[in-house]
Amino acid sequence: MQREALVVVGGAQGSGIETSAIILASALARQGYGVLSSREYYSNIVGRHSYIHLKVSATEIPRSLSYPVNVVAGLDAESVFAHFDDLAEGGFLVYDTGVSKARLAQIASMEPETRAAVSVKLKSLGAGDTVESLVSTLESMFKVEPVGLSFNSILDVLAHKTGMSKSEVQRFRNSIIVGAIAGLMDIDQGALSYSVDRRFGKRPKLAEVNKALIFGVMDDVKGSYGTPLKLENPKLGLEELLLVSGNDMVAMGKIVGGLRYQAYYPITPATDESTFHETFESLKVDGESLGSIIVMQTEDEIAAVNSAIGAALAGVRASTSTSGPGFSLMVEGLGWAGMNEVPIVITYYQRGGPSTGMPTRGSQSDLLFTLFASHGEFPRVVVTSGDHLEAFYDSIWAFNVAEKYQVPVIHLIDKFLANITVTTPLPSLSRVRIERGQTILEVNSKSSAWKRFDKSDTISPRPVLGSGAVTWYTGDEHNEWGHITEDPRNRLEMYEKRWRKMELMDSEIPEEERAVLHGDGDFLLIGWGSVKGPALDALRRLESRGYRGALLQLRVFSPFPSRFVSRVLSGFDPERVIDVENNIMGQAALSVAMNTGFKVRKYILKWTGRPIYEMELASGIMEILEGGKSRVVLSYGK
Repeated sequence: MQREALVVVGGAQGSGIETSAIILASALARQGYGVLSSREYYSNIVGRHSYIHLKVSATEIPRSLSYPVNVVAGLDAESVFAHFDDLAEGGFLVYDTGVSKARLAQIASMEPETRAAVSVKLKSLGAGDTVESLVSTLESMFKVEPVGLSFNSILDVLAHKTGMSKSEVQRFRNSIIVGAIAGLMDIDQGALSYSVDRRFGKRPKLAEVNKALIFGVMDDVKGSYGTPLKLENPKLGLEELLLVSGNDMVAMGKIVGGLRYQAYYPITPATDESTFHETFESLKVDGESLGSIIVMQTEDEIAAVNSAIGAALAGVRASTSTSGPGFSLMVEGLGWAGMNEVPIVITYYQRGGPSTGMPTRGSQSDLLFTLFASHGEFPRVVVTSGDHLEAFYDSIWAFNVAEKYQVPVIHLIDKFLANITVTTPLPSLSRVRIERGQTILEVNSKSSAWKRFDKSDTISPRPVLGSGAVTWYTGDEHNEWGHITEDPRNRLEMYEKRWRKMELMDSEIPEEERAVLHGDGDFLLIGWGSVKGPALDALRRLESRGYRGALLQLRVFSPFPSRFVSRVLSGFDPERVIDVENNIMGQAALSVAMNTGFKVRKYILKWTGRPIYEMELASGIMEILEGGKSRVVLSYGK
């Protein structure tokens, strides 16, 4: 038995691999194991290659992914060709023997660049260009155990037993993969049954067919190959776990934080958050109504941000969620919110740019954009989350800060975190605090003019629309009443009034919450967002080899925790401070330089659209510490 296992499940987009991963992850989580599952997919509805990269652990909740893997399971020939070199020596290749004769050149869905790279690999191994030849080479050279299954034969038996047609049973091909992996890992059948029922709860007949197929394949595989990947009994010690994506955690955090209006225009990878809200528009606990959320799909992102601003002016906690192209359209609205001191939250899911870029791939290339978006200068908060629990609490914190200081808050989540599904402890509601600042829902004197932007205080009391106060809002510069004016002295005073909020937030928000130092040692990594997990795991891997390092996780970039970061940096040799990011510029390092004067000299960067993996980061760190490199570019991933 082993402590952990790594699995890749590949297939054509739309072939059910996501369902396969959900069933496997849910069953393993049900047994008490820690699970992390990441989906990589093309911006294509049906046909292009997609895969799930899953890690399961008996001893901890996984924080990152790595290669090589113990199992590659392919629904088609392309998956075998694309992922054969991801397998560890002695690993298992689950494949359909019906594609044994398929040739690399025949795979029309494979991109030319990918096909050329695979061809070079095959030639270097002396393997032919068919699946059959490749499998034979892997078996002889790397002791890979082929688990060849005749998918069509298995489905013919299913058709005979159920009375379904041969075309109908093709929908169940992905369950063959589930059964094979479940057999190799000896996953509990009760947990699998629960997982299938959970996925197909409203279609019990479909669930029963899937279970029969999965259990049948599982028994056959166990009979032929045993249970070589059976895990130790789980030791997480947690009675309750969530199995959730980053999108889910943000959505739940907003609901707990008091969200009442969510506007969005569909865009990858942000849409899943709003569809979660749509599922829970009516909030009930034990049958008792706790109110409702209005979720508005608008005609574009301009309408989304402007309607959310209107809802915030009316006194409810309002937000919108988007990605790079959508945020680009929201920028004018962001400036209007900054001018009018509107407490709005924008959840920004980063993906590969520029322009449409790579819509379904990840990135951390929009940090500087969020810090400087919109013309003019106005206070804003930019907060980033490093894991799922942080995403939950940060979503609540964003609303509190927005209303307390009357500023727009941008919550940065990268695609890697958004689309990763992980087991996580239940958030502690005892940590949740709701702060609404100087929000006035009703004024005593009806229909009275209100000095909304009173210059006597940095934070002016904020009567909401409908409170009885008469207020004025405009995109132009204005006086204390909100009336348009271009008087230079007023401009000086109003501009400074707004900007003083940056100083106030910097003094009141603890710096230790805006940046976190993990561990200690003689070298330092700087990272943010989803870099947190692989960085901590890479440091642990290197510590076992005698290298001790720390991670400075930057969490809030505006207002930047300059004093804390400067103190941390002063304790390290500048030649042993390494910036780690998913972009080409080293944008966090530029922010550090701008706010502290410290110039980072060493970089580990990746911008392929794929996540940073633990093993490649550990290798990159060694190239800098021992190899003398100043810049390492990572590129692993399919």
